[in-house]
Amino acid sequence: MKKKIIFIFFLLNLFSYSYGSNKVKIINNFKKIDNISFDFKQNINDKTEEGNCIIKYPKKIYCSYNNLKKKQLVSNGSSLVIKNRKGKEYFLYPLEQTPLELILNKKLLLNKLSKMEAKLIDEKYYIFYLENNGNQINIFFDKNSYDLIGWQTEDIYQNLVITYIFNIKKNTEINEKLFRLPKQH
Repeated sequence: MKKKIIFIFFLLNLFSYSYGSNKVKIINNFKKIDNISFDFKQNINDKTEEGNCIIKYPKKIYCSYNNLKKKQLVSNGSSLVIKNRKGKEYFLYPLEQTPLELILNKKLLLNKLSKMEAKLIDEKYYIFYLENNGNQINIFFDKNSYDLIGWQTEDIYQNLVITYIFNIKKNTEINEKLFRLPKQH
């Protein structure tokens, strides 16, 4: 009986170590990133949008959408702007009031990840559920490369937004001018 209990205890420790060490690998991989460029597909209410983004830590992002309105999303580190290049629509938000704060604030993200356990989904990716300032986000990391591969949030209209990222490039040279907020017309 004691041998069975010791064996079960050993298996449980091995199982938790395996997932724990994967979390450490995700965190260590993420710590090495100063910037990341990628293409994306974003699903909102059965509509798909595509484009490309650059994230520069801390807290900067530039995204260009390949849609009719040629939408841009830009954060300079404190504010987030969503603007349609083909029109005058312009939305400005404090970054900390958006779910993107959790992805763009590397220090906050690493702190949150270190306190959580990853859940393996479909033997393909790890998911972390994060919350901060009333914002919630699920963040996905690849099981093999430990790279960030997407996230899931709700937009301001409570629509489910799922973003998949691919063609990832890390720590490339970036033009800082990209993170200037677009001018209001």
